[in-house]
This record gives sequence, C-alpha cells and structure tokens, in this order.
Amino acid sequence: MNISSSTFMLPFIACLPLMASAAAPPATQDFVLDNGLKVVVREDHRSPIVTAQLWIKTGSSHEPPGQSGLSHALEHMVYKGSSKACAGEFMTVLDKLGASHNASTSADYTVFYQTLPSSRTGVAFEILADLMSTAELNEQDFTPELKVIQEERRMRVDDEITASVHERLNSIAYPASSYRTPTIGWMHDLQRMNTVQLQQWYQAWYSPDNATLVVVGDVAPERIKALAQQYFGHLEQRATPVTPAPVELASAGERSLTLHAPIASPRLIMSFNAPSLATAPDRRTAHALRLLDMLLAGSSSARIKQQLQRSDTIFTEADSEYDAFKRGDSLLTITTQLNPDKLNDADEALVRLWQVIESLKSKAPEPAELERAKNLVIANTVYAQDDLEGQADTLGLLETIGLDWRLADRDTDELNTVTPLDIQQVAKTYLTRERLSTAKILPEKNNG
Repeated sequence: MNISSSTFMLPFIACLPLMASAAAPPATQDFVLDNGLKVVVREDHRSPIVTAQLWIKTGSSHEPPGQSGLSHALEHMVYKGSSKACAGEFMTVLDKLGASHNASTSADYTVFYQTLPSSRTGVAFEILADLMSTAELNEQDFTPELKVIQEERRMRVDDEITASVHERLNSIAYPASSYRTPTIGWMHDLQRMNTVQLQQWYQAWYSPDNATLVVVGDVAPERIKALAQQYFGHLEQRATPVTPAPVELASAGERSLTLHAPIASPRLIMSFNAPSLATAPDRRTAHALRLLDMLLAGSSSARIKQQLQRSDTIFTEADSEYDAFKRGDSLLTITTQLNPDKLNDADEALVRLWQVIESLKSKAPEPAELERAKNLVIANTVYAQDDLEGQADTLGLLETIGLDWRLADRDTDELNTVTPLDIQQVAKTYLTRERLSTAKILPEKNNG
C-alpha cells in the first residue's frame, strides 16, 4: 500500500512540445450508471492488458479532528473479507491471473487498481464492486491490522526525519484547511480508532455516486459498459457528506518552526501557499506555477541549483515541488540542505534563497529559459503516460479532484501558452512572506 508517487525525466526533450501537441489523443469515452458511478474508458490496444482503477472521493482532508487516518485504515481493511471472499482470497485470485494490484490513499482520494489480461476484466470489476459494497469490517481483523498501521507510521514518519518534518510543516502551512491532517493519521488518533468509526466511514463515502471507475487498455467501450452495469449497476446510491475544497487564507502571515534532529547537515524548507488547478482563478495561473517550480529548482539548470547549489558554499542540495493536482489549495515548496561546515548559516541561507526569488519578481525569465522549463515539465507529463496505469492515474485524478478528464489531453497546449510575464506575475503574487512557512532542521548539539 503506497501513499506517494514519483516522476522522471528522459533525454531528447527539446522537440517534445511539438511532438506532444501533434499527437492525437487516444479514443476515450465516459458514461454514468443510474446509481451515479462514473466510468471513463480509454482504448489502448498495444497489448492485451487492461488496468481498472476505482477512485473513491475520500481521503485525509475529509476527516474530522480526532479521526485522522480513517481513510487509510479503511484502504487496508476492505480486502479482509466480504460477501464473496475470505481475507486474502481476492489477492490469491489476482495473483493466479498474474495481475498486479495495489491501493493508495492521499489527502483527496482512496484508489484501488488492478492490471491484468483484458480477457479477465470482469474479474477485476467483480472484486472492485464487492470491496466497495460488502466489506466485512470485523474487530478481530481490525485489531491486528491497526497495529500494522501504527508500526507503518513509526517507520515511515516518526523514525524518518524528512517525513516527520514535512508533517509538522504542513500543520502550520495549512492553518485554515484540512490538508494539515496527515494521511496515515496522528498516532493518538490511531490508538483510539475503532471499528464503529470505520464502518461509519465506509457507509458514508463508499457509494457509487462518490466514485469513478477508470479503465484503460485493450478494451471496447460497449463491452466495458455492459460489464460495469453487470457488476456495479445493482449497487445502492447513498447520500455522501458535502465537504468543501480545502481553501487557505490568502495572507496567513509568515510562520516558522525550528527542529533539532540527529542529522549531519542543516536543512531549510520554504513552503508558499498557492492555488491548484482546481482552485486557481484560471488554469493558466496553475500552469505558470508548475513552470515556476521547474525554474526554481526542478532541474539541473534551474536557478537555485545554478546560482546557489553549484556556486555557493552554503548549499549542497536543492529541490522544489508543486502539486497542481489537488481539489484544494496547494503549496510550492523549496527544500535545501546546507554544507555541514555551515552549521550556523541557516539564516544566511534563507537570505540567499530570497535573492533568487526576488530576481524572478523583478525581471521575467528569458524566453529560452522558460522554453527549457516547458520542455522538462512536458517531458515528465508525456512519458508518465507511456503505460496504462500512468494514463489511468491522470484521468482518475482529474475526475476525483473535480475537474474534467479531458484536461489531460489539453495539458501540453495549455502549458505552452504560459509567457515569461505570467511567471513573473505568479512569483509576485504567491512567493510572498505573508504566504510563507519555513522549517529549519538543525543538528542536535551533541551530534558528532
């Protein structure tokens, strides 16, 4: 069970915008069953394989205070037995078919996916329909599984410095929204979680009208429609809670925290509140933020890496991240590591980073610099669509955060419309101290 994803870059990207723009989008259709389940079908006949993904519109950002971790715990539990299978039986069936299968939870969604021979699509549908409707959430199964989740938290968060710092930074970077809630849950909430809460969460959110079924592969849309009706059509539609998108304060004020940890080098993280594709005043703003992220520290030619990491003795590592694909407001985050010999220079490092940021505000980037950033962002996007699961991820994510899946086919063209002045404007608007949260992680004084 995973909670994150990664991206990658490939060479020969200079001509990608033209290549990507010229390529016709794959044949894709959607339809909605009478019970509200939306189904998106994309044909890809390169191999006799299909991936089926069931996206449930619930994650940690939907969870009320005191009940963090419910969505992730439920993801663990739905395979523990149902009306059609005992615990682990569905996994055995899929393994015998040579299928790959997994699930993940985020702030905005829980997704279950299976990739298997397209001739066995009905098997995937039967399993997915059963887990979303008749899961048996028993105390005898939940008690040991909850201990597994608690240990997962200890290993992945409590004992992992980077994850622990980001969790604490999120708690101040999102002062007005539920994105501060960790997906895996706070430990004190996990220690008091019970099956009654779990069953209530299941009944509240696992309804067909709160889900999207995404199918990509060697399939015929009419056949998928028939199978979807056969396996999902009988599921009862239920009213689901209404949860507004997590929107942040426009000017929350500068926030900061300082932590001491058993590390050799100081680290400095800056997070700026910024909109996503779903909350930006227009999509062009979010695309400009994606490119600004790349210009700052998203590649070897980015400004922070060129001006600071390579030419400055303070920095040894630098990176940046911006997630445009959220149902609520997002963050643009710059993460750096300092030279071990500069243990007292965290404040000076912050000054240097602000100098790079201010340079983007005072002067728009040159067209050639922006073009390189576009090529890199588009490369990541295009090559992520090479496999069936990558395509399904994009379609399902867009639908789940409240956007149309058709935006996936417009992404390259919309990125290419962003101008240097757009970059300068979003830097002026969103990279401000009023939107900034800073984390300084310093070596423990008795370390080394």
